[in-house]
Amino acid sequence: MSGAAALLMSSIAAEAASITNRDTKDVKVTITEGGTTAEHTIPPMGVLDKVCMKGCIVRLNDGEEDEYEVEAEDIVAIEDGFLYYDGPDSPDRPGSGGGASPAPPAAPGPGGPAPSAPAPKN
Repeated sequence: MSGAAALLMSSIAAEAASITNRDTKDVKVTITEGGTTAEHTIPPMGVLDKVCMKGCIVRLNDGEEDEYEVEAEDIVAIEDGFLYYDGPDSPDRPGSGGGASPAPPAAPGPGGPAPSAPAPKN
């Protein structure tokens, strides 16, 4: 019975995203999943594990333009103020097979198309 519980726990842990901050300064991350919003500050080279268990929207530094969709199996990193995929490599993702690719922007609200790439910071 305890073996089955351990297996269940490990499969649950495997179904959560992680976010690594590769920037040289703290990054404020706001995660909206379901109806819940949580704010975290990730220090340089810090990792936020076990987030987005069912997929979520991640916003960086309260930026209206810096909003990304993250799935439970994603491993993402913040670099130069943007969120990038770090793994797992998947054949259905652009840029898989080597190097990081930008995370997709969040779905647009009513009345606007989704941007094709993260907007540059002003």
